Amino acid sequence: MPANAKGYLELERWATSLGTIIAFGIEGTGSYGAGLSRLLLEHGYTVVEVTRPHRQLRYSHGKSDSLDAEGAARSVLSGQATAKPKTHAGSSEMIRHLKIARDTAVKCRSQAMVTLKTLIINAPTELRDSLDQIKGKIILIRHIAAFRPGEITSTLASAKVALRALARRWLALHDEIQTHDKELERLAAACAPVLMASHGISTMTVAEMLILVGDDPTRIRSESALAKLCGVCPIPASSGKTNRFRLNRGGNRQANAALYRVAIIRMRSHEPTLAYVKKRTNDGKSKSEIIRCLKRYIVREIFKHLCTPQNAEIAT
Repeated sequence: MPANAKGYLELERWATSLGTIIAFGIEGTGSYGAGLSRLLLEHGYTVVEVTRPHRQLRYSHGKSDSLDAEGAARSVLSGQATAKPKTHAGSSEMIRHLKIARDTAVKCRSQAMVTLKTLIINAPTELRDSLDQIKGKIILIRHIAAFRPGEITSTLASAKVALRALARRWLALHDEIQTHDKELERLAAACAPVLMASHGISTMTVAEMLILVGDDPTRIRSESALAKLCGVCPIPASSGKTNRFRLNRGGNRQANAALYRVAIIRMRSHEPTLAYVKKRTNDGKSKSEIIRCLKRYIVREIFKHLCTPQNAEIAT
């Protein structure tokens, strides 16, 4: 069956011809299986997100499309797979689209600036000396973007052409990023106005959390589940008489980085956080352990605003 709308309908007809459908188990509901998952959810079916088979099990049993399909079905029937997929049809999906475009624009803008500075250093002496006299990044870039090198007959003219192209690229990307920021701020404020007003939590942090939670907040069943998704749940690392927890290296690293930024900002200018850091330092905790605890508390705050039942009703 082809992986398009016609093929999805054909799959649905084939599945219904076999009897009553309990659920569909789909692997990769956020990537290649997103289209099929979206159609089945729209038609009222129960869809369960299936993780890929364990490597040791795959190694012993082999791998093929048929074996993967059978494994997905068995994991749903046994109750091993229970996760609900994202709907990909609401505000969170709109935020995800805009943030992808913004992140790539930021990366390209940084690359353009690094290349621009390198060309200025290697530019002919008279050009480099004149540019060194200009103070301010934006003023410098706008000055370079207004170059009129004329015909390329010397290294001075070729350097001006290259610099002008990079400067105009940087300005275009800068305007694009500002446009994305305004739209992201509008969408994030509409979805989580109270969370946006919290100390240290910016638009990008709220956007990351909304992307992680999705348009159906009831997918996240508990505060601990959200902490695990963000990679801030404590991992036991005790041995003998030593009783401690270590940092979690798993979970969504973008969400984890957003929580880290919030924790650092609050450690600098948030009085309750400063008091907490002082108390935990006196208890003998290291800075990394204190940050881990702070990120866990921030997750609790985010769960309260994004995943509680009353917020779930508002989102629907």
